[in-house]
Amino acid sequence: MARPKAVELTARELAVMQLFWNNGEGTAEQAQTHLEATGEKLAYTTVANVVRSLADKGFLKLTNSTRPYQYVAVRKFEDVSKRIVGDLVNRLFAGSRQAMLVQLLDRKKLTKPEREYLESLLNEQEQ
Repeated sequence: MARPKAVELTARELAVMQLFWNNGEGTAEQAQTHLEATGEKLAYTTVANVVRSLADKGFLKLTNSTRPYQYVAVRKFEDVSKRIVGDLVNRLFAGSRQAMLVQLLDRKKLTKPEREYLESLLNEQEQ
């Protein structure tokens, strides 16, 4: 029996999705250029396969029927990031948001704008 397709995103798929989240739509060639700008040189066919895989998984949608094929993000960054962060909290920190926050804040000193932003979020939660 065939193994079901994974719906989780690989690191490379996430890197490609950044292009679509930032630009709204794009082609496999634009995805290849985007990856090269981040230091990952891949053959066009490899990137095209990643883009097709994202479409198969329901993250991208084909918007035309002629080459170059244009794709648009179907799932929003906010939705995907919430799910991934929630999964991270559950799997790595046994569901403890506090443990994750301690780990994040222990790594690097927050900048003043970061502190102010966190304070504003906490103040909103209290109201």
